[in-house]
Amino acid sequence: MIWFALFTFILYAILIIALAVGFTKVDEFILKNSKPKTSFSVIIPFRNEAKNLPNLLKSISLLNYPKELVEFIFVDDASSDNSLVIIERVLDTISRKSEITRTNIHVIKNVRTTNSPKKDAITTAISIAKNSWILTTDADCILPENWLTTFDNFIQQKKPKMVVAPVNYKVKHGFLEQFQLLDFISLQASTIGGFGIHFPFLCNGANLGYKKESFLKLNGFSGNNTIASGDDIFLFEKFIENDKKSVKFLKSRNAMVTTFPVKTWKDLINQRVRWASKTSKIKDYKVKLIGVLIFFTNLMVLFSLFYFDSVLLKLFPITLKISIDLCLFMPTINFYKHKKSGYKWYVLCSFFYPFFSVFIVLKSLFSKYNWKGRTFKK
Repeated sequence: MIWFALFTFILYAILIIALAVGFTKVDEFILKNSKPKTSFSVIIPFRNEAKNLPNLLKSISLLNYPKELVEFIFVDDASSDNSLVIIERVLDTISRKSEITRTNIHVIKNVRTTNSPKKDAITTAISIAKNSWILTTDADCILPENWLTTFDNFIQQKKPKMVVAPVNYKVKHGFLEQFQLLDFISLQASTIGGFGIHFPFLCNGANLGYKKESFLKLNGFSGNNTIASGDDIFLFEKFIENDKKSVKFLKSRNAMVTTFPVKTWKDLINQRVRWASKTSKIKDYKVKLIGVLIFFTNLMVLFSLFYFDSVLLKLFPITLKISIDLCLFMPTINFYKHKKSGYKWYVLCSFFYPFFSVFIVLKSLFSKYNWKGRTFKK
């Protein structure tokens, strides 16, 4: 068992150090003065988001981009709150103060045809989208002022077919939110690091762009629309299989979308189980092996805590893991500007993480999950 644990930690250290090196190899994108050319259809599925929509709509009204080159398609996925009323009310206000008008914003109903409401919502919106590039984000996000300008600049310079961009958390003090931040930052770090070592394997649908033409050529979500989650990763996988060089990461704070952590442990567990449940459906065996390696590393940490009598042997694996992880966390926390709180909570959250991670993996294998008032199977 000790030799297995040692071998696991060596492989884990190689992985984390490689991702840390990869993170630094992805250069921050610098905006250049150029005339906006790219036309965007921004798709925002929503369900019962009355509390979050005003912030999103306000950020839309502040976007710095020619209104003739952008449209926003909100897709109502059977909301039972007053989300639609909120949209109308906020639009009345911002249309008098902003260049964004009602002609730029469409609100449509989701057309359900599969087991995946969000994939259906995106597909429904794309069927009426008039512009050449699709951008997806979530209703609980806030968009930076130069979001579209940065995407346009990047597209003009790099000529991609898909663009993966950063997502950040806006957090307050408290263990629950800080734990979510560091957990989420680890995913963002792995995303960027993967691109840096030419092995992209993660993305986030809260900040994702792709050519509409390419989406249609690849038959969209066909082939994985029986899986409730994964509107981002399975499409990403298709683009990678088709032309990996055309999928690029936009490393820029100007393109960084901000979202918020969930408010309860119950919601966090359901969210992470939803994320974990799609891992087994990913085609690339190397991505699955990464997941297995991370799982066994955390399992070895727990095993040592409960198996050994010596305090040194109990604490050595978790201390080693915390030290290894810091190689990747340091540049990421700095880029996402969470230096102050990130380091403050790092050790405590890192001690708790193996318990949480192993629990989520096991729960995702054997149970259903609830999201947005619906229950889904794996």
